[in-house]
Amino acid sequence: MQKNKTLLPPHTIGIIGGGQLGRMMAIAARYMGYKVAVLDPTPNCPTAQVADIQITAAYDDMNAIKELTEISDVITYEFENVDLTAAAYIEKQGKLPQGAYALEVTQNREKEKSLMQEMNLPIPEFAIVANAEECREALRAFTFPAVIKTCRGGYDGKGQIKLNSIEDTEQAAQFAEEHGYCIIEQWITFDKEISVVFTRSQNGKITIFPIAENEHRDHILYQTTVPATISPIIQDKAYEAAKILADQMKIVGTFAIEMFVQGNRIFLNEMAPRPHNSGHYTIEACNISQFSQHVRAICGLPLVDIELLNKAVMINILGEDMDGVLKALPQAEDGFVHLYGKAEPKEKRKMGHITFIAEKEETVQKQIEAFNAFING
Repeated sequence: MQKNKTLLPPHTIGIIGGGQLGRMMAIAARYMGYKVAVLDPTPNCPTAQVADIQITAAYDDMNAIKELTEISDVITYEFENVDLTAAAYIEKQGKLPQGAYALEVTQNREKEKSLMQEMNLPIPEFAIVANAEECREALRAFTFPAVIKTCRGGYDGKGQIKLNSIEDTEQAAQFAEEHGYCIIEQWITFDKEISVVFTRSQNGKITIFPIAENEHRDHILYQTTVPATISPIIQDKAYEAAKILADQMKIVGTFAIEMFVQGNRIFLNEMAPRPHNSGHYTIEACNISQFSQHVRAICGLPLVDIELLNKAVMINILGEDMDGVLKALPQAEDGFVHLYGKAEPKEKRKMGHITFIAEKEETVQKQIEAFNAFING
């Protein structure tokens, strides 16, 4: 696919990854009249349930990648751990407008932090270590608390350990020895976490969704509130950082950056080269969703200027929440429930989300309280 080439419906959009983000991309694409093909190893995965075609194969199966490339007019992905060889192949065929570079950066925490550092963006102090001895040496220069993470993989708090004091050095050293390639970061004591979700078109236009304020429980996003309660200074800094990275990385499509707020300072944490859990509120609360805007970007359509239509709170539905949500559904008048079609409601597994919207924040809170009353009643 050449830059700025417009693909109109009913061309086929290929999606690598069949989870909930792919599902919501596919729903947006189908709504617009596109056909959808998905590559995922799980039969009848959430995306396949709303797609035209599923290729059931591993993400790094090059025969499957070639088949997806052949039947698709443009290809995107719903997670960042896409095989880079596969991504490079699709890009060479001219069908990956997002390119392989954003994947290369965001699936490697060293590259991610180094790029931010080169751009003079505010990030926590960090060090890269490859074994126990390098870990011990690096921690001698750190003030605690700190955190050690694997440089690759890990999500929802997996693949990391918080280090509260120097007494945790040996635990960190053991972690580094076991995993090999790790990053140690200064632990940021923050007032709140925010995320900036934006979309960049193939010709460089950037539209930014209202900044979201995130609350985590057990390292999993629990709730997103929009608009975030932040000062204009923080908003400007967050927008500026997003624009710098978007242009530097030549992003195409929807992209998310998580940031910590500490007083009048921000610290960039992690990036995701795709629609994001904290952007789900956009489906009901904005004039266009992060998914529809993403489809427009990768297909070469002009981006829509974004408006926040209502205040919103998005709450994730985990496996342990499913029974309560289903109990509340026949009675609750408010709340937009999205269930992802996953086969088994495992504990801590994201099964869906629910978004509450209203003109006033107090009304949103009353809606949540009423919904919870039905769950607990």
